[in-house]
Amino acid sequence: MAEAEAAQLKEEGNKLFQLQDYKAATKSYSQALKLTKDKALLATLYRNRAACGLKMESYAQAASDASRAIDINSSDIKALYRRCQALEHLGKLDQAFKDVQRCATLEPRNQNFQETLRRLNASIQEKLHLQFSTDSRVQTMFEILLDPNSETDKWEKAANNLIVLGREEAGAERIFQNNGVALLLQLLDTKRPELVLAAVRTLSGMCSGHQARTTAILHAVRIDRICSLMAMENEEMSLAVCNLLQAVIDSLSGEDKREHRGKEEALVLDTKKDLKQITTHLLDMLVSKKVSGQGRDQALNLLNKNVPRKDLAIHDNSRTIFVVDNGLRKILKVVGQVPDLPSCLPLTDNTRMLASILINKLYDDLRCDPEREHFRKICEEYITSKFDPQDMDKNVIAIQTVSGILQGPFDLGNQLLGMKGVMEMMVALCGSEREADQLVAVEALIHAATKLSRATFIITNGVSLLKQIYKTTKNEKIKIRTLVGLCKLGSAGGTDYGLRQFAEGSTEKLAKQCRKWLCNSTIDTRTRRWAVEGMAYLTLDADVKDDFVQDIPALQAMFELAKTSDKTILYSVATTLVNCTNSYDVKEVIPELVQLAKFSKQHVPEEHPKDKKDFVDIRVKRLLKAGVISALACMVKADSAILTDQTKELLARVFLALCENPRDRGTIVAQGGGKALIPLALEGTDVGKVKAAHALAKIAAVSNPDIAFPGERVYEVVRPLVSLLDTQRDGLQNYEALLGLTNLSGRSDKLRQKIFKERAMPDIENYMFENHDQLRQAATECMCNMVVNKEVQERFLADGNDRLKLVVLLCGEDDYKVQNAAAGALAMLTAAQKKLCLKMTQVTPQWLEILQRLCLHDQLSVQHRGLVIAYNLLAADAELAKKLVESELLEILTVVGKQEPDEKKAAVVQTARECLIKCMDYGFIKPAS
Repeated sequence: MAEAEAAQLKEEGNKLFQLQDYKAATKSYSQALKLTKDKALLATLYRNRAACGLKMESYAQAASDASRAIDINSSDIKALYRRCQALEHLGKLDQAFKDVQRCATLEPRNQNFQETLRRLNASIQEKLHLQFSTDSRVQTMFEILLDPNSETDKWEKAANNLIVLGREEAGAERIFQNNGVALLLQLLDTKRPELVLAAVRTLSGMCSGHQARTTAILHAVRIDRICSLMAMENEEMSLAVCNLLQAVIDSLSGEDKREHRGKEEALVLDTKKDLKQITTHLLDMLVSKKVSGQGRDQALNLLNKNVPRKDLAIHDNSRTIFVVDNGLRKILKVVGQVPDLPSCLPLTDNTRMLASILINKLYDDLRCDPEREHFRKICEEYITSKFDPQDMDKNVIAIQTVSGILQGPFDLGNQLLGMKGVMEMMVALCGSEREADQLVAVEALIHAATKLSRATFIITNGVSLLKQIYKTTKNEKIKIRTLVGLCKLGSAGGTDYGLRQFAEGSTEKLAKQCRKWLCNSTIDTRTRRWAVEGMAYLTLDADVKDDFVQDIPALQAMFELAKTSDKTILYSVATTLVNCTNSYDVKEVIPELVQLAKFSKQHVPEEHPKDKKDFVDIRVKRLLKAGVISALACMVKADSAILTDQTKELLARVFLALCENPRDRGTIVAQGGGKALIPLALEGTDVGKVKAAHALAKIAAVSNPDIAFPGERVYEVVRPLVSLLDTQRDGLQNYEALLGLTNLSGRSDKLRQKIFKERAMPDIENYMFENHDQLRQAATECMCNMVVNKEVQERFLADGNDRLKLVVLLCGEDDYKVQNAAAGALAMLTAAQKKLCLKMTQVTPQWLEILQRLCLHDQLSVQHRGLVIAYNLLAADAELAKKLVESELLEILTVVGKQEPDEKKAAVVQTARECLIKCMDYGFIKPAS
């Protein structure tokens, strides 16, 4: 019974195979295999299932099934040939060659076998030639690099070739197999910076996307050696080693997202130990005096990027817990560094800010209150341990640590401010004779006044203190900082015109002083940064921002500071620009609630007269004229953890405000604004990504994409624009995204393909149903461009949908622009697919009336498109042509065709005449004598 059922399933599988239903055929063969023990039938079933595997491109399964058939019968020629085909697709050419060689021996006259034999032989020879030439090239490169007498140009060429080879999978594998790691270690031993750089960059390429190779390289080179290279006083070297470590971490943690096959897939490596070791070494680097400021920054960048979870939906935060337990005190030590003290570690302008951001990210990554409590206790213990009545330096470090935490997780910083002795120590340091103490205390006061509630406490206690220091100190650094403290307290009312903290005109005076310092190039960058910080608060006042944008030297001085290596300024510059362009969120004022608030004697926020749209437009023009776009583009490129998602959101808001006027968009594109917006639309906060995508849509709608987004960048624009089609976005965002996609889809089929792959078609079709005239028009115009794509045409050809009906009905709309776009889409669809010509006559009884209306339209572009549709229908099918000739359409074509063609009507008249000639060809009409 079982054998008979197995034979029946085999026949069933054969029939399904002939019907090209390979999945069902495979299922039948698999069921039959479970029922039979007959060797001949088993061999046939495995062989047939291998054929299904080949058709479904499951080559590994096909090779396995064919091998089982060969195990039963070693001369099974069909199984041998199928295994050969599968092995060839898997890249195992030598094994495939052996199988086809056996086939050719069994059937020497089979031309198919002979042809495959020749082809595989040629492929193997080519592969061997490439392999041996690569091997010899690798050897030659190392010989040139390790020879101290090599000529410079030869040396540079060899180094660059080695780096390029290391980035390719085949090249990296050849270097690895040919003792390349040992030779790269020799390059590292030379201590020559250029050789060490070449070796590090080659190793980076070799580690990308290959876990097993990365593990071997890491153990050969050793993590302590890699970290010692990153610790060097050489910015280029630190960055290259940082990239190497990032490639190692990505490969070990599986972040490289590459597909692994064969041996690589089979290796199950436990990488947790190596990742933990890398983290431990990076934490040790933070507190080592041997590490340069650059090296410390890169170690912090790596920790910022790789320790906290990228998605809070992931439950496992063990990496953060490990760093909190083993490294939080080390991070706090970096945060508490005071540059003017002799015990200070080597730092850059960015180091302390990077450490504050890391503390913030770690704190945000904690999942529960006990974890946050543990974090707070470590901070409290560390700060308390630094307080010492006998050692003023330690007290300064304690306050500097609190100041650093206030720049990170503010809630935690607020709790630490409430610790016994912290505020008292700040006040005491303000009165110190040492300028270093005053500097730290004033900065701490500034950071403590970030929230209005805390600011009110400091307004009552700290303003007089800050004013006293401002009057008595002669040190410009302290003067600027105390001024920023006063600026911050003066802006505590935000944009509310009626909630001013200081007397009328005081904020303008403070701003004038800040602008003066900003323009003073004799003051060091770090101190001038505080002037920008002051402007970030003061520009909440409309009078201040209006004066600031008129001060072109001050604006340009701020832009130049934004382009320097000191990235701690990014947030302040971004905030200042958001204030100047009024691109912050404004709560909608409901008149009834205002009346109610006035009646109950509550405070009602007032808008400053200079915050109205006309003033904002003038400010935008002035910013563009001063060169704001080049500064923004430079800020976006900052490869540092200091460019936080919040800063990216601020930059996106500024870009959107600058793109508001279509006339300004050409200037923005010319200065590189289009390119700068792409990364902001792809990464950051949800609000930031939407704002950047909207700005991109505004640019894409009116600009030539080849100029706005040169090269491959244009393909990166598609996804942000498609995201704006979401129904949760507002109508203006939907509309401008459709305009942008229309412009892009008119450029090339590759772009149309990209739009199709991003699944934009259902959204575009939905907006064609929209009641809003402009949205419906924009969607129809976009579809008009998209129908040129073959895959879009397939959607119209598919059964059981009303897509074609919708386009035909839109051709009958009263709106000329919608008609024009729909007629264009229908003309292209009927020209490309004859089946759609017949389908068009079945979708609605009104099709002929709509076509006649198009052919008589008073707008020539619509009329021309209607006549093209008529020609396509006539050319598609004789029966359909007869139906059209018997209708009033023939009379319309005759009237249009008899017109004298002037320059404007030439295309219309010519198309009508071509339709009549087509009718004559069928013999339906005859020419007049």
